[in-house]
Parts: sequence; C-alpha cells; structure tokens
Amino acid sequence: MAIQQWSDQITVAELSDDPQFTEDVSALMESLEGGPRDVVANFSAVGFINSSNIALLLRLRKQVTSAKRRLILCGINSHVWSVLQVTGLDKILEFTNDIATALATVQLAGKPKGK
Repeated sequence: MAIQQWSDQITVAELSDDPQFTEDVSALMESLEGGPRDVVANFSAVGFINSSNIALLLRLRKQVTSAKRRLILCGINSHVWSVLQVTGLDKILEFTNDIATALATVQLAGKPKGK
C-alpha cells in the first residue's frame, strides 16, 4: 500500500486485498495519530472484503469522524460494493467513483456529511 500525504489535510491510501488489506488499514490508522486528516481510500486493487476488513473499516471511520474529518472510499468494484450494500455500510460510508472526485469532494465540501 502507498500512503500519500496529498496535502496538509488529506491522506490518500491505496489499499490491497487481504492479508495486505489488514496491514494497509492498520498502517493508515497509525499515520493518522499524528493529527486529524481527511482520508481518501482507493479500493481499485481490492477484489474482495471479509468481516475482519469490515471491522477495520468501521474502526477507521470512527477514528476519522471522531476527529470531525471525512473518510471517502473510491474505486470500488461490484463485488465489494455488493458486500457493502448487504452489510448496510453503503448508508454510513461516503463513496465516489475515483480519487479525483474524492479529492474534489473533500476540498469543496469541507465538513463531514451529517455534521
């Protein structure tokens, strides 16, 4: 995974399939301990997610939103999207089609959805 500090306020993370997914999200969460940042998580290389991955995503979401920042997932394939819909995560997480749209969303909107 690559974690890129896209700006002073935004981190972009390129995620991979498990078992790397777990390490990727854990490293991302550690990188956020240095201060609150908006996060764009690119799922374009993720082919599937499991219950452990979902638990990690929820912990990441809690960490980001408790700091009044945004977590936006992008590049999600149809299989992963189906899992997110079945679990109801499509209603509590934010999504865009690609990194450029996610970055624009964070920069233009500023505040988290529902805050």
